[in-house]
Amino acid sequence: MLSYQLKVGGEQIPPKYDTGMFRTWDTDGAYILGSDTGIEPFNMSMPVLYDGNAPPYLAPADVYRTSRSMRTFEKGLVNLNYNMTWFFPVDSGFFYLVRLHFCEIYHGITRVNEVVFTVFLNNQTAEEQFDPIAWSGRPGVAIQRDYVVMVPKVNEAKQDLWLDLHPYKDSKPMMYYNSFSNGVEIFKLSNFDDRNLAGPNPSQSFVSGSDVKPHHVAQFKKSSEKLKFIIIGCGLGTVVLPILLCLVLFRLKVIRPRKVMSWCGLAVHTPNQIEKAKKSSFCSHFPIREIKVATNDFDEALLIGTGGFGSVYKGSFDGGATSVAIKRANPMSHQGVSEFETEILWLSQLRHANLVSLLGYCNEDGEMILVYDFMDNGTLYEHLHLRQRDQPPLSWIQRLEICIGVARGLHYLHTGTKHRIIHRDIKTTNILLDHNWVPKISDFGLSKAGYPSILITNVKGSIGYLDPECFQSHKLTEKSDLYSLGVVLLEILSTRPAVIVGEDDEHVNLAEWAMLCFENGNLEQIVDPNLKGNIVEECFELYLGFAMKCLAERGVERPSIGEVLQNLVLAMHLQKKGGVVPDGNVQRNDNSGLQGYSDLTPGVEFSEIMMPVGR
Repeated sequence: MLSYQLKVGGEQIPPKYDTGMFRTWDTDGAYILGSDTGIEPFNMSMPVLYDGNAPPYLAPADVYRTSRSMRTFEKGLVNLNYNMTWFFPVDSGFFYLVRLHFCEIYHGITRVNEVVFTVFLNNQTAEEQFDPIAWSGRPGVAIQRDYVVMVPKVNEAKQDLWLDLHPYKDSKPMMYYNSFSNGVEIFKLSNFDDRNLAGPNPSQSFVSGSDVKPHHVAQFKKSSEKLKFIIIGCGLGTVVLPILLCLVLFRLKVIRPRKVMSWCGLAVHTPNQIEKAKKSSFCSHFPIREIKVATNDFDEALLIGTGGFGSVYKGSFDGGATSVAIKRANPMSHQGVSEFETEILWLSQLRHANLVSLLGYCNEDGEMILVYDFMDNGTLYEHLHLRQRDQPPLSWIQRLEICIGVARGLHYLHTGTKHRIIHRDIKTTNILLDHNWVPKISDFGLSKAGYPSILITNVKGSIGYLDPECFQSHKLTEKSDLYSLGVVLLEILSTRPAVIVGEDDEHVNLAEWAMLCFENGNLEQIVDPNLKGNIVEECFELYLGFAMKCLAERGVERPSIGEVLQNLVLAMHLQKKGGVVPDGNVQRNDNSGLQGYSDLTPGVEFSEIMMPVGR
């Protein structure tokens, strides 16, 4: 009987990412003892090898790619002063199988006696000198060790089972004393007396080896049968009657689904982000009555868009003087709760000319509503792919200005905030254009903060824009945004969608298609026919070269957002000046972009790059 299944370090592994056994691997944070919980090394790109002692079905590879270990100290003896300890509440009077998972993720540790530690269970030595490399032979090999522990009977029904890892003093490692673990499983085996998992057996009066059952036993069975039917009937009545009542009330339009969602508590449960927003001068709370007045009670005639989160309406305040966009969540969307809170968290703290402005929110009556500045020119996607025949295409200068604006917004998110913010969903539908064609990055529902990287269990994003390295390694960095930006740059240049539907309904990523054209020298195929003959050659080479750099397979090979921004500004200068490079500022390498800008003296063109100013 499984009692605990923990992934040590990193995030939870849900059942769908298990080895086919549909288990949930929870995190160990709730069970580790002490304020100093060590460090959590990880290597999400490491291939995990299994031997005969640890077959692949025992644990998914991601269990072995994360770990928890002691901190590194210049004086290696410090770790000898304490243990790394976990405690697990278990039932008294039972045997337990404790299975520990290990895998050395540091490729620099390859020799025996570099990391050796002692395993203690309930203050008893389970293994005095455990050396992972001695067992595995090399880093990246999964190891499992099984121990059986007897938890004695005590007066209390439960007691703590302790797991301690302590560096082995006599090992004398070359670097520092350490201990680590990748995973813990605890299985309840049986009790001492009856080999039973469920506790005490029924009294002897109900147990008989004879075929003739006492009269009171038969009576008890009849009574229990009646009791069972009564309990089932009450349970069904408790569930079915409220549903029938709700259906009748819906039919009579006495109540609405959103009101029921609010009663059931499925709206916003964690108000921490909203409480933070209340303290911000950038974000206000709108009563639901004002929202209904602004949208004429959510008139379908004012509906301007729909998405996974819900519907977007054009609204107005102050008698029509102020136009706003009002995003109303779908009441049945569980994902919307998280995105609603995340959007409030970030946009109530951020202000920049190239980020959409959140004016306020409403969470009354089970609603999840966000209010933004209204963007007169809609989304960039609409102007690239849904243009009307009588509507002129965006000029190359307009497209460059949009690219520069998007890069400035990302530059602010990556470098100009207290916490580095990774947007995670940069795409043309999330780039809005105001009445002056100034681009605004929107939709922060998936955004995360972290430095220098974040381990994630569920990879999220949009098909065609999703960073393939992040998809494979589950490691999120700001370079994931750079990949998405590279796809947007190609989309703006070619007016082809991020996923191209070819012959026989074959779907091809724009990034892969453009890379193939780039490698074969068919560059003219990448350019929108409406732009042919209108792009200066030097500008085109620099622009396309940096778009390709953003799409590099490995994140470390992609440029920083600062480099992309500076070279987009340079591309604009080259376009306006007919290919002439500005004196004294930069030197360009064909098809490669700039190599750096740390020692450049910024001119007028670069002043906003070095110090992004929010409005």
